[in-house]
Amino acid sequence: MPDIQLRFHKDMLVLSSPIAAALARDGLDVARDLEFTLLFEPEVIEEAYQLESIAGAQCLVAPTEGVTPARLAQVGMDGRGEELVSAGMAVVRRFKPQHLLAAIGPCGLPLDASSGPSMKENRDQYARAARLFDGQELDGFLLDGFASCADLKCALAGLRKVTDAPILASVEVGADGLLADGRTTLEEACAAMADLEASVAGFATAAPLDEACELARRASDACDLPLMASLVVRERASRQQGPTAENPYYCPDTMVSAATALRAAGAQFLRAVGDATPAYAGALAATVAGLDAPDADDEDAGDPAARDEALDEFAATLRSRVAAALDGYAAEAEAAAAALDPEERPE
Repeated sequence: MPDIQLRFHKDMLVLSSPIAAALARDGLDVARDLEFTLLFEPEVIEEAYQLESIAGAQCLVAPTEGVTPARLAQVGMDGRGEELVSAGMAVVRRFKPQHLLAAIGPCGLPLDASSGPSMKENRDQYARAARLFDGQELDGFLLDGFASCADLKCALAGLRKVTDAPILASVEVGADGLLADGRTTLEEACAAMADLEASVAGFATAAPLDEACELARRASDACDLPLMASLVVRERASRQQGPTAENPYYCPDTMVSAATALRAAGAQFLRAVGDATPAYAGALAATVAGLDAPDADDEDAGDPAARDEALDEFAATLRSRVAAALDGYAAEAEAAAAALDPEERPE
């Protein structure tokens, strides 16, 4: 895997969408059983990543969000962090991504920002989680899903105690630019990311595209780090006639205009989250394929002809990849059947 830092401020990059929504649609209780499934039924997780890989995102995000000690304890996985990290990284590594990122989410412990012991306890959660990745080949960490700037500061400080790997950090914000805690602005969060040595500053929002682009401009003005913008898909609604304030990203096609607009607003890294499917990541990847990172003087950022050509190329590539994946699974099934004793082979 090439060094992702060499691409900062240079190439547009798309992150894979979280697989939790896909697993939930298949009936898995993600909050309770994701870690169990990763250890004992990894093929279920692998199938979800197969589609994300086909979609063409350059950065695949490993399913390791819950490896802080507090979250492992919640799901009865105390002491199994190293196993979960190894399993999660192995699943994603199979697809040979351009870049492999390890996700770490909020630890969930109560946090009193005015209390030194409370802050230290939270920092230790993230430091211990980061140590689980010692010896793993990865391009960086993704700190995602943070609603509190204090919690994000603990996470960044904890990771920086044990690793100098790139860290992509993201906070959840509304259209008004306030974090989900209702107390901190996006600018304050971005400043904290820069101060605590994040490599990429990011935000996730369900706000309509115009507001999301304004948030991107605000974040770009607040710090000099590469910018990541994640759009929250609230509901996939194929019968919806167009974007609404309540559900602006109702289908994958909305990602085409979103990718172009966010790039023009300063975002280099793009991601679709929430109820997003691999098609959302595919639309983002196709729209920005081959494009440089945002440049305020780039007059071709919104060229519809270039965008249409990229989408046509992506569609052809996607068909080829799907066919190859299906052929591969068929070959594996045939080989497995051939390895069985004659009496055990299916009719």
